Amino acid sequence: MDYKKIRNVAIIAHVDHGKTTIVDGLLKQSNTFRSNQAEMNQELIMDSSDQEKERGITITAKITAVSYKDNRINIIDTPGHADFGGEVERTLNMADGCLLVVDAQEGPMPQTKFVLTKALALDLKPIVVINKIDKPGSRIAEVKDELDDLFLELALHEHQLHYPVYYAIGRDGKAWSEEPSDPNADTDLSVLFEGIVDNVPAPDVDPDQPFQMLVTALSYDSFQGKYAVGRIKRGQVKPGQQLTIIKKDGAQVKGKADRIYNHQGLAKLEIKQAIAGDIVSITGLSDIQIGETIADPSAPDALPVLEVEAPTLKIYIGPNTSPFKGQEAEFSTSRQIADRLNKELETNIGLEVEPEGIGFLVSGRGELHLSVLIETMRREGFEFEVGRPQVVTQEKDGQTTEPIEEVIIEVGAEQVGAVQAELGKRRAVLIDQFTTNKGVTKLIYEMPTRTLLGLRNILMTATKGTAILNSLVTGYKPLGSTLQQQRNGVLIAFQTGVTTAYSLQNVEDRGTCFVDTGTKVYAGQIIGLNTRNDDMEINVVKEKHLTNMRSSSSDGVVQLTPPVIFSLEESLDFLENDELLEVTPKSLRLRKRELDPNMRKRQKNTS
Repeated sequence: MDYKKIRNVAIIAHVDHGKTTIVDGLLKQSNTFRSNQAEMNQELIMDSSDQEKERGITITAKITAVSYKDNRINIIDTPGHADFGGEVERTLNMADGCLLVVDAQEGPMPQTKFVLTKALALDLKPIVVINKIDKPGSRIAEVKDELDDLFLELALHEHQLHYPVYYAIGRDGKAWSEEPSDPNADTDLSVLFEGIVDNVPAPDVDPDQPFQMLVTALSYDSFQGKYAVGRIKRGQVKPGQQLTIIKKDGAQVKGKADRIYNHQGLAKLEIKQAIAGDIVSITGLSDIQIGETIADPSAPDALPVLEVEAPTLKIYIGPNTSPFKGQEAEFSTSRQIADRLNKELETNIGLEVEPEGIGFLVSGRGELHLSVLIETMRREGFEFEVGRPQVVTQEKDGQTTEPIEEVIIEVGAEQVGAVQAELGKRRAVLIDQFTTNKGVTKLIYEMPTRTLLGLRNILMTATKGTAILNSLVTGYKPLGSTLQQQRNGVLIAFQTGVTTAYSLQNVEDRGTCFVDTGTKVYAGQIIGLNTRNDDMEINVVKEKHLTNMRSSSSDGVVQLTPPVIFSLEESLDFLENDELLEVTPKSLRLRKRELDPNMRKRQKNTS
């Protein structure tokens, strides 16, 4: 195949603007699947992992390929959330153009800005797709103006200000090159296929030189082991060919290609030869890592190493030290956790790990980035304890600096006061405020990442679950003063045992309960939120003493309010510095770092 017939295009967008749905349509309408294949009746085909399906977001970049009029189109489906920026940064290196998908109602959002910045920095040819034009609140003209402003702000070259615009209803598999007068008209995605072929340039490669490829992704299976994934920069490669791996430090290691695969739909197809410009997977190179170069031994030249932005949050992960350790998991030792984190480092290039006592400090790009790792390990049978997320600071010109985020909050007019009051406590600076044509107030703040921790849960409560919050790291500023604790004190189990309805009545009188009747708890475990600022110990395992006297008022069935059950992200947001989260495959338990009440009092008196 001629490399000039190859198109490598990344699909980028803010979360939930419909890029994965558009990929579904491109796959189905390119005859990639047979008419009777199950994928023809599926949605979000590319979101393959359980967490992606449950959360409704793309977490890891996926590569697929379709054929259109003798052209091979490699499609890279990237995450839309800035927390997975490492995935975006490494996979965009394989593309020559990008489809920027924007919701016709919401317009450009923080992650739109983030992914477009990365794409323009790599000089990818942009194609704009205004999606969901059938929404009742669709505002196409305003969104086009907002996109013009965004490109003016971010463009590095004048030619990047000239981009084609398409209009789509991704869910229905429809697209137009002009704004349609009737969105219900019968059409398909043909204009989008034509737009990719016409506007995305062929790969800038050298097919006649010795083989060279930068490894931008790794994948595994039990059949072939490790797959090195990347776009071939020059030359060709065949199974059995001798290769040289150029490590990040310049060292060279010999290797041999075992099998070569390219993509077609969701499948890998074994091929006898791969050409420059194509995105392929090579097996047989067990010692390969992301960011290293594979080359022909006759010309072992390294390509530039992938650079990713520094982590903004760190969290402690260590072996479980609670009285219930080892009861609910298969893997629990420090060595097993270390091996798992080291394995994660091979593919998750936005992550950093360093030893911290018997555990580890794991640094990532945000709360979601870290919580996905924690949930993945939990589902794999690990148990461990997790500390409160902390901001990652940087030293610049002798001064400690911290990451600053632009925060956009959308909320109804009646809840604006509650939002402003909470953001005021966190010393956020209001940059802009306006009301959209759908009657929603949009508040734009600038605030440190450190003061953003725990905000989402508080806003959800204050606005009865109606607030929409998005944020994006925009830079670094000198470290500010410490915030006071933003929540009340906690209710702590006084002794180990099984909770009873009789004793949980005391919890309801003093605050909000986190555990149900018949739950095993241990001394030092957090079982509720106090109505006051200080912590309080409560005996929640005490049973009612039976007597031979009957009382009509006390012998009835105890009616308890259902407990508040936190998700993983809510549990992380809840933590204070002297608290930990115990994570097992079956349970999430909040606890005090020091379980002994006397030791806790001594530490409080000395602090």
